[in-house]
Amino acid sequence: MGIGGGLSKLNVAVMGATGMVGQQYMRLLEKHPWFEISILMGKRSAGKKFGEAVEWIGSYDPPTRVKEIVVSEIDPERQAADLFFSCLPSEVAREVEGKFALKFPVVSDTSAYRMETDVPIIIPELNAEHAKIIDRQRRERGWKGFIVTGPNCTTTGLAVALKPLDDAYNVRKVFVTTMQAVSGAGYPGVPSLLIIDNVIPYIKDEEEKVARETKKILGKFQDEKILENDMMVAASCNRVPVIDGHLECVYVETEKKVDVEEAKNILREFRGLPQELKLPSAPEKPIIVREESDRPQPRRDRDSGSVPGMSVVVGRVRRGLDENSLQFTVLSHNTIRGAAGNAILTAELLYKLGYIE
Repeated sequence: MGIGGGLSKLNVAVMGATGMVGQQYMRLLEKHPWFEISILMGKRSAGKKFGEAVEWIGSYDPPTRVKEIVVSEIDPERQAADLFFSCLPSEVAREVEGKFALKFPVVSDTSAYRMETDVPIIIPELNAEHAKIIDRQRRERGWKGFIVTGPNCTTTGLAVALKPLDDAYNVRKVFVTTMQAVSGAGYPGVPSLLIIDNVIPYIKDEEEKVARETKKILGKFQDEKILENDMMVAASCNRVPVIDGHLECVYVETEKKVDVEEAKNILREFRGLPQELKLPSAPEKPIIVREESDRPQPRRDRDSGSVPGMSVVVGRVRRGLDENSLQFTVLSHNTIRGAAGNAILTAELLYKLGYIE
């Protein structure tokens, strides 16, 4: 009997388990009420115990049970689990995720399938209805499983903040400047002599991803298609010497006039289906609004929320150049809400919707 009967958990596999995001999966799934790690897979660490293979980065210790799991080869012909999480490099993911999806559900943090027309980019509070495209995906590709993706970590905070504002005021243009943490580049990531005492004003392909993914996430599901939102998005992406937490300065132009205090309340009161369903990884408040003039800050606010790291923090909400514009700063934890945490929440949603059994 499964979770509904309270007797057993779903067995999950993590592909790319030893990387930065993989390590967050280990921590977040350690005591998960529904999911239990049964398989860890990696390209370079196969054959070693996880505890021996991983270069552990976090300030917490790796889970004792997980340390003893032997990392296996990524083999779609031999591996079986109720659910596969993927945080592989995109070039590897493109090759293997589709093979696993022939039989199994795959929830991916990678960009390999994000912009496929039959693959949704899910942020559960924003676009749960996009999961319906799984039915078309299975039918047209002949898969028993499926692939659902999460967004680029930079896109996440922006999209979460934009959703309630777009619903209320119809956002027409978005200008965003990002200050992105080094953990977003993975491990070992950016060499220390390049990033210490420095800001790098370019991240390959990042600006294009932010623009395209935001429009897809905030689009409508209609006639088995995801119709992109027609807002215009321009991004300038920068790498800064912060470990975790992507900070973004956002300027939006809207079709309807914006009242600043009303906008703050709209952000504060925003809730989605995960909150209604009381999913285990759903924060009580998806958006936390700070009133201080100098918040949010990565070091102080990245772990905010009832589920640490899963709430997006918005501050410095103020009028733009006219009544049809708004400025604000948004912070999200890039490896939790922007990666592993969002994927786990997505899997919880898909289980509740009946796509994972």
